[in-house]
Amino acid sequence: MTTPDQTAPEASPTTPVHPTMQALGRRLGQVSDLNAAASLLSWEQETFMPEEAAPVRGQQLATLAGLSHELFTAPDTGELLTAAQPQTPTDEAVVRVARRDHARATRLPTDFVEDRTRAQNEAHHAWIEARRHSDFSAFAPHLERMMDLARRQADLMGFGEHPYDALIDDYEPGMRASQVQAVFADLRDRTLPLLERIRAAGDAADYSVLTRPFPPQAQKDFAWRVAGEAFGLQGSFARQDESAHPFQSNFSRSDIRITTRVEPYWPACLFGTWHETGHAMYERGVHERWARTPVSAGASLGVHESQSRMFENLLARSLPFWERYFPQLQQAAPAVTEGLDAGALYRAVNRVNPSLIRVEADEVTYNFHVMLRFELELALLEGSLAVRDLPDAWNAKMQAYLGLTPPDDARGVLQDIHWSAGLIGYFPTYTLGNLLSVQLLEAAQRDPAVAQGVGAAEYGPLRAWLVEHVHQHGRSLTPAELTVQATGQALTADPYVAYLHRKYGGIYRLD
Repeated sequence: MTTPDQTAPEASPTTPVHPTMQALGRRLGQVSDLNAAASLLSWEQETFMPEEAAPVRGQQLATLAGLSHELFTAPDTGELLTAAQPQTPTDEAVVRVARRDHARATRLPTDFVEDRTRAQNEAHHAWIEARRHSDFSAFAPHLERMMDLARRQADLMGFGEHPYDALIDDYEPGMRASQVQAVFADLRDRTLPLLERIRAAGDAADYSVLTRPFPPQAQKDFAWRVAGEAFGLQGSFARQDESAHPFQSNFSRSDIRITTRVEPYWPACLFGTWHETGHAMYERGVHERWARTPVSAGASLGVHESQSRMFENLLARSLPFWERYFPQLQQAAPAVTEGLDAGALYRAVNRVNPSLIRVEADEVTYNFHVMLRFELELALLEGSLAVRDLPDAWNAKMQAYLGLTPPDDARGVLQDIHWSAGLIGYFPTYTLGNLLSVQLLEAAQRDPAVAQGVGAAEYGPLRAWLVEHVHQHGRSLTPAELTVQATGQALTADPYVAYLHRKYGGIYRLD
């Protein structure tokens, strides 16, 4: 297979585009534009939309989803895909990915897509209110609807071993529930003993600094400034706003939006911003040749998460990072840094402490949050767990994995946005991304320039490596192909587990 990269042979600029590819390009571009318009409405819904507009917005999104689906699954689109005569490696990748997506999309009737979009919008707004009042019972009927739709989607798509396979394939092509279970079991067995040793070691720093006064605007300004200086996120193609749950959206590689939230626990804003910056820089790095085609996106959500977790944890929680940016933090938040140095702050922001909230979890415990959500999703999908019993099941698994019982639904079963959006099958990609983040960084640092830059918190060489080996390919490579091509081996937990033992063994002086 020819890999379409920056050095791949293409047709001469003077070579005319084949008429079949011209027609297909127009159709795929129209679908892309409709999807971008829907994404823009979704982004605005989370940031600036007045509350009263929610029902109308739901219908608008359903209309756009239906139009996009009808256009993409129309008989003449299938005819264009059948007749397409690719002339270049780029053409070949576009046709291959579009055919895969078309084959999957044609299994879903348009009325199902519209119904699901309306239900998602209603569930989302119900979740916001239920979370605000910590009342799971107000959200439960909507979650039952989401699970019913997920089961129907799995049946429509078809699956081999488990209905979950049909759902996770939307986010991590080629992955199966049984594979996730095997990865999680291995990771659990190798991480729990480390967590027990860390908890026995006691504190490694003064953790009260994590809630010292840090004015909200100063948090956002510092996080945004560093996102640009360290990671390349620039206002010419990106902007940041606030939302209940941080996320990244993009409508083209030149229009990328991220959100954050501000809390007394100021690391939530800083590291949330840098997490979403990783997602944003991935989308920015996708080659422009894929614009307005299905290839113009990340290879999978796991690969996407590898970028956000790399920026958030492997880089922004590293000692070189804080040695470089501590002086700027001193200027931005003198009350936070008083009496500290870069080393003390590094140890503080890497505190290992089982917590209720996934997005605030440390690197050692984070994956247990993902595991319990995955296990609950399987049980809900199979019907072995009733929605009404979910809060008790959630609390029991939190106690089993992390020794904690949430005091209320808002800090327990209602904390994540995903189920309200019908994103069943999404959660495992967070842990898959964690594993791949270390594997990719280690591969990148085989280049001495990258290794030297990372050691000095100068990330230009690393960003260039990521663009070349990961970002530019978009979806032209599968996650498995990209992983092997970039790192030389299939996805493995070994580098990630070794990283955790090395880093936290040093912080907590376990050796």
